[in-house]
Amino acid sequence: MSIQRFHGGPRMSQMVVHNDTVYLAGQVANTPSPDVEAQTREILGQIDALLAEAGTSKSKILSATIYLVDIATFGAMNKAWEAWVELGNTPARATVEAKLAAPEYLVEIQVIAAK
Repeated sequence: MSIQRFHGGPRMSQMVVHNDTVYLAGQVANTPSPDVEAQTREILGQIDALLAEAGTSKSKILSATIYLVDIATFGAMNKAWEAWVELGNTPARATVEAKLAAPEYLVEIQVIAAK
């Protein structure tokens, strides 16, 4: 059984690879703007970078969970998501309204991907 941990800290790792499955921690914007669409684009870029580091890509995402502070911003988040996700390779997905760790975060995205 192979387990690799990437970008570990005292509470969590940003990414864990177990055999041929890649688990990302929930990603939030590093430079949060007051715009959900902009935060979503930034987060999707971070996801691209982490998946590339693990030797995979967004085309192999199995599932995604998206947390929104305000479900009324669902359309703005989806605008960025739909521009990014590959047609024919869309993952299983859930979107929920939730309080996030800090008030500047408007969206958080967690994904699981195959290698």
